[in-house]
Amino acid sequence: MATNNENTTIYIPLENVESEHCATIIDRGLSQVEGIKQHHVELNNKRAVIQTNNQETVEKAIYSIRNLGYTVPTIKKNYPVLGMSCASCASSAENIVKYEPGIIDASVNFATGNLTVEYLPNMLSAAEIQKVIQEGGYDLLLEDESQQQQTLESMHAERFEKLKKNTTWAVLLSIPVVIIGMFFMNVPYANEIMWAFSTPVVLWLGKDFFINAWKQTKHRSANMDTLVALSTGIAYLFSVFNIFFANFWHEKGIHAHVYFEAASVVIAFILLGKLLEEKAKGNTSTAIKKLMGLQPKTLLVIQPDGTEKQIPIADVKINDVVQVKPGEKIAVDGVVLSGNSYVDESMLSGEPVPVLKQAHDKVFSGTINQKGSFQFKALKIGKDTMLAQIIKMVQDAQGSKAPVQKMVDRIAGVFVPLVIIIALITFALWFFLGGNHSSVQGLLAAITVLVIACPCALGLATPTAIMVGVGKGAENGILIKDAESLELTKHVNAIILDKTGTITAGKPEVAHIEWLDNDNSAQNILASMERKSEHPLADAVSRYLSETSSVTLSAFESITGKGVKVIYNNEHYYIGNEKLLSENKINIAVELLRYGQEWGQQSNTVVWFANSKQTLAVIAISDKIKETSVTAIKELQDMGIELYMLTGDNKDTASSIAQKTGIKHYQAEMLPQDKAAFVKQLQQQGKTVAMVGDGINDSTALATADVSIAMGKGSDIAMDVAKMTIISSDLSKIPLAIRLSKQTVATIKQNLFWAFIYNMIGIPLAAGILYPINGFLLNPMIAGAAMALSSVSVVSNSLRLKWKN
Repeated sequence: MATNNENTTIYIPLENVESEHCATIIDRGLSQVEGIKQHHVELNNKRAVIQTNNQETVEKAIYSIRNLGYTVPTIKKNYPVLGMSCASCASSAENIVKYEPGIIDASVNFATGNLTVEYLPNMLSAAEIQKVIQEGGYDLLLEDESQQQQTLESMHAERFEKLKKNTTWAVLLSIPVVIIGMFFMNVPYANEIMWAFSTPVVLWLGKDFFINAWKQTKHRSANMDTLVALSTGIAYLFSVFNIFFANFWHEKGIHAHVYFEAASVVIAFILLGKLLEEKAKGNTSTAIKKLMGLQPKTLLVIQPDGTEKQIPIADVKINDVVQVKPGEKIAVDGVVLSGNSYVDESMLSGEPVPVLKQAHDKVFSGTINQKGSFQFKALKIGKDTMLAQIIKMVQDAQGSKAPVQKMVDRIAGVFVPLVIIIALITFALWFFLGGNHSSVQGLLAAITVLVIACPCALGLATPTAIMVGVGKGAENGILIKDAESLELTKHVNAIILDKTGTITAGKPEVAHIEWLDNDNSAQNILASMERKSEHPLADAVSRYLSETSSVTLSAFESITGKGVKVIYNNEHYYIGNEKLLSENKINIAVELLRYGQEWGQQSNTVVWFANSKQTLAVIAISDKIKETSVTAIKELQDMGIELYMLTGDNKDTASSIAQKTGIKHYQAEMLPQDKAAFVKQLQQQGKTVAMVGDGINDSTALATADVSIAMGKGSDIAMDVAKMTIISSDLSKIPLAIRLSKQTVATIKQNLFWAFIYNMIGIPLAAGILYPINGFLLNPMIAGAAMALSSVSVVSNSLRLKWKN
């Protein structure tokens, strides 16, 4: 916890704080936050001033302000961290940033090499964060995001080539040292030859271990580099001492052994392990690389004079008209103006069947045009395109930490100091209890303990599995916002499904309309009301009455979950469900009621149009059940998950849909707050609840659920609130997401089990626990190989996720 004795003053910027009353509300809210020593709100400066000695209090204060309905503008960014060599480095870099005043939250993921940071822009800048992290011995890559990835990839490739070259030389130079050390120790100048070959391995090819260990020591911390530097450094210096001062041991009757092969081979093995680990870690981020490779670098724009001009994607502007030719990738999001073609959207949605695009249809960046050609108007460019949002969401999710990682982080934080203590105890026990050659054997055992301990296997166990799991989800059209929701999905035992756009296609069309006494004289009023409404059902009626002229309405009022009402020529008109009519005591004619009941039993949504006296018309709106919904619902039920359908529609329609899809539990005529209350009701029964929806009216329930899943073709608000998005809006992706969660959590547990077991068995073996029983002592070279392979095995196990169904 970031606590010190001195209070730090933090200035939290505020938005939409318009009066002293607002300021008083915020001040009262801050008084409830534990850890704030002093606080006040400056209305003129639009900021809250708090004093605290605990950095974590800042996050709580901001949460409290936002919870009161006010806005705190913050910047949340991902930056590549340079100079990290192991999982302990990630923990060290994270702590350096996290405890800086103005930082709200910081997380460093060793697997991705990224810092995810949220900070107050009035207190810090990216350059200042970079300066802080540079003082800790690391660096941040700050660049324009469009160039950042290319630069990062070239830097990674350069670093990988350097590592490969160093590893090759370390192995080549270590081979003669091992051969002499094992078979030709009696040849003249054997020690000096081994010294000559091992020196460049230890002091040149392995110098980064010593440099990084020194940086850690300066900041009173330790990581894997510390262990490697201590073990190989001691072995090397001990061997050099024995060359120059062999008589020191000879006088004691002990042969002056040298251990150059241990020092050089350990470094060679660890470099080899790092090389394999880097290669494997590169494979874990293939999903991001694939997504980034989807966007073309240039596009054809139609100029005002009608000519075509090829321009870089950075130069495209909103409302530019873009020409797409056969086989080309679509560069930005937009709407088709003319022409038509089938477009392959599989990389976004996971659906292999190309989608027909014609005038007024939306097209998305990264999708691939088939044989036709068309022109479209650019609506979203750069960071705003769906592809850019998907890439950001996947990156954020891969950079987030699963709840289990918090426990691992605590262990990793004390692991290296603990290993050093164990090594010192090992040396002391050998020295006092080891008999002949006890000091040499003790030193070797201590070195072996330092070599075999592997904090990296622990550090990589969770993030690599999360990276592969989130990436696999993205490739299958499932966007997962954070690691916590991926981990929690495994435990879901109750799923609530919205009807429209979730179980059904969400493309409502008017099937029937019946007017009272066949009098449709109010048709233009009905059309005008629906054109002003944003409800999808209203859109269906608007399309049906597209050729009907409009009239001027007044006092338009949308009544959530019921419908709308307006005034026209001093008369009230209503359109909505039966509840709206009964609340306003409007009579429904028997003949219209009969139609409504009949249509409702046929799975149609029934909408009523009335004035203040009587119902004027009844409308049947049909919305087909998606082809995959029935099989997906059966699959979820076979997994032992309870399914509930909640809809704002009438009981007849809900009953019909439930019957056709095999859903046993359903509730009709539900308002948004009713859906959220139902989620809480299930949670109180001890259930882990997932809510699946696509509309603004589902957002409250989505926010309340343990796991929230939005349909990708629904509202932006639903997708913002949800922790998971199904791009294709296909329910069959939900069983896949649950299986993916189970597989990912299982992989994390396997990784952690083997990482813990490896260290629990390896460290006592290295210390010589078997020596009193059977005389077994572990060679430092074998320990180095085992340590190197432990990290590789964890990453490789995570990669197995890719090929699971």
